[in-house]
Amino acid sequence: MENRQIVHCDLDTFFVSVERLQNSALMGKPVLIGGSGDRGVVASCSYEARRFGVHSAMPMKLALRLCPEATVVRGDHDLYSRYSGTVTEIIEEAIPVVEKASIDEHYLDLTGMDRFFGCWKLTRELRQRIMKETGLPISFGLSANKTVSKIATGEAKPCGERQVGSGTEKPFLAPLSIRKIPMVGEKSYTLLRNMGVSRIHTLQQMEVFTLRRALGENGVGIWKKANGLDDAPVVPFREQKSMGKETTFQSDTIDMGMLRRTLVSMVDSLAFQLRMEHKLTGCITLKLRYSNFDTHTQQLRVPYTNSDKSITEKVMELFKKLYSRRMLIRLIGVKFSHLIHGSYQVDLFNDTLEEVQLMQAVDYIRRRFGEQYIVKGICLPDEERGTGGRYAAERA
Repeated sequence: MENRQIVHCDLDTFFVSVERLQNSALMGKPVLIGGSGDRGVVASCSYEARRFGVHSAMPMKLALRLCPEATVVRGDHDLYSRYSGTVTEIIEEAIPVVEKASIDEHYLDLTGMDRFFGCWKLTRELRQRIMKETGLPISFGLSANKTVSKIATGEAKPCGERQVGSGTEKPFLAPLSIRKIPMVGEKSYTLLRNMGVSRIHTLQQMEVFTLRRALGENGVGIWKKANGLDDAPVVPFREQKSMGKETTFQSDTIDMGMLRRTLVSMVDSLAFQLRMEHKLTGCITLKLRYSNFDTHTQQLRVPYTNSDKSITEKVMELFKKLYSRRMLIRLIGVKFSHLIHGSYQVDLFNDTLEEVQLMQAVDYIRRRFGEQYIVKGICLPDEERGTGGRYAAERA
């Protein structure tokens, strides 16, 4: 079987780098991107700010206590999406198989191209072209699989490159912290540390059944990644599909309250589905069918997101634009398209820390007990409001 050649590319401190292109005065200074005010959250921060212990998803108030001289920038996700799109276009011109993992990350499958170009040389030239044409710093890792390449990128940062040759994956990973493994979150890290495990080398020496007993199937995945084993394919962007929901009303209606509840409920369910499938949407479509069967749709490109709050706001904007006449509505629908793989991503420019934590808590309850177990109050019929707990329990 032909040796795989997988590249992971990551734009360094992407949001900060874009802002520095707009304002050179930010160069070399600690910069925080995110919501301002006491309840804001850090979406991204520069390396200069990280030296003070600042990190993304941290309350802005705490970040400014740690780094009081930092410059806070509100952030412009539309601008970041445009730069992300430019980078994607450059990559797709040169590489046939590309997976856009998030707004600032790509996986490239160069398997078979080594005989023509030399994968290391090709990737280095591509990196130089991206930096020249966009002005953005970018790092990459090259190895035989996605996990090792992603970790190699982290080791190459800032603005560097790293190759891990076939057969050298385990020695490369061995001295690194277990935090470097993509599947190791806070809960898994704490459990492993309590077992006396701090370095990947220790995981490599353990029997797989020991980790399965401690962490379930997640432990098996961690053991494989620690040993440099990962056969996950690079999934091209164009293979991603859309998802949507439609409701045909029993009676045609212009009840704005019911229409709003229906839309919010649809978005809530679809956004939860996005997060559970580790996907983001870049395009929202609203569909209306009137009582005379005339059907109208309107589409809106949005910054990649899976935040039900920000998506709901966009859907309501579309509804106001699309519903321009007082005719009874027969059907209403919402569709998400331009889907990409991406980790949990809330709107850190607008969401407060409390909203982020609430969304995470709601997702946890739905994963454990079922999506129908907890619903937003606005989605309840008027007669059920004020008895949300009873209503949710009955539905469960």
